[in-house]
Parts: sequence; structure tokens; C-alpha cells
Amino acid sequence: LGEFTIRGVEVVGPKVGGDLQWQAIKATLFALGAMLVYIAFRFEWVYGVAAVIAVFHDVFVTVGFFSIFNREIELNVVAALLTLVGYSMNDTIVIFDRVRENLQLRGRVPLEQLLNESVNQTLGRSVLTSGLTFIAVLCLYIFGGEVLRGFAFALVVGVVVGSYSTIFIASPIVLWWRKTAVRGRHGVTARARGRA
Repeated sequence: LGEFTIRGVEVVGPKVGGDLQWQAIKATLFALGAMLVYIAFRFEWVYGVAAVIAVFHDVFVTVGFFSIFNREIELNVVAALLTLVGYSMNDTIVIFDRVRENLQLRGRVPLEQLLNESVNQTLGRSVLTSGLTFIAVLCLYIFGGEVLRGFAFALVVGVVVGSYSTIFIASPIVLWWRKTAVRGRHGVTARARGRA
């Protein structure tokens, strides 16, 4: 072999690593905040809060899996987490959009039944979309090599958890909030009648 020379050496120290970590946290929080504003504007703020809680759950569980399996969170993993935020939020918006359509068509139906029907109407779409995405990211995890392994692992976990949270966390939060608000209104009315 011919002679070689070292042209440069780059080292990422703890200060730069800390800065990258803080920037990743800020980017994720900013994305969640912007989505909350968008959904509150497009639907109602309760739907936005429910969607953000579900997405926060997805990111939290995915990072938890990285901790359980002792995997390093690199920059491409942060990109995967932001991708997961968008993917899960889109899935949640599809269900909430169907809820809004059903509210316009059948306004007198109880919210519990309306949410249940809306989730069932979009379930096939959610399963197909999540299933195909899961197969794609699983292939990336198996055959993509070490460079893509962290990115693919985050998406493999995130797609499964995101599908779960869209159905079993976001919609029940909306239902719980509405029932709590109705109970609170009835309690205030009953107390006002008692004073009269």
C-alpha cells in the first residue's frame, strides 16, 4: 500500500453531545406544541391534548426500549423519533377526522358509541398502514446494516406502540375528558340549585 496521511481528526466531546441532546429535546417539544396548536385549531383543543399525550407516550415508550436494550441514542435515532411523532399524529388525526364527520352526520349518538364506531371504521386502514410500515422497517432493521440499526429499531418499536396508542389512549382521553366536564357541569348546577 502507498503512503497515507491523516488529514483531520474530529471528536465530539460531552459539551457538543449535551448540546445535541438539548436540541433534540427542543425539536421534539416544538413539534408536539405545533401539532397541539394545529389540532386545537382544526378540531378542538381537547383532541389536540389527547393526540399530544398519545404521541408523548409513543416517544417515551420508544426511548424506554432503547434504555431496556442498552442501545445508544444517536442523531439518526432522534430523526426516527421525530418521524414517529409525525406518523403517530397522522394516525390519530385520521380517527379524529372520522369522529368529526360522524358527529356532523349523527350528532345525537352518545360520544362513547361515536368514538367506538369511528375507531372501528378506520381500524382496517390503520392495521394495513401500520402493518406495511412495520414490515418495511423490520426489513431495514434486519438487512440495513449497523448504520441504520438504531433508526430502524426506533421505528419498529414506534410503529407498534403508535398503533396501540392511537386506538387505546387518544380516543379514551377525549371520552374521559368529556365525561369529566359533563359531570363537573352537573355538579355545579346541582350546587347552584341547592343554594337557591
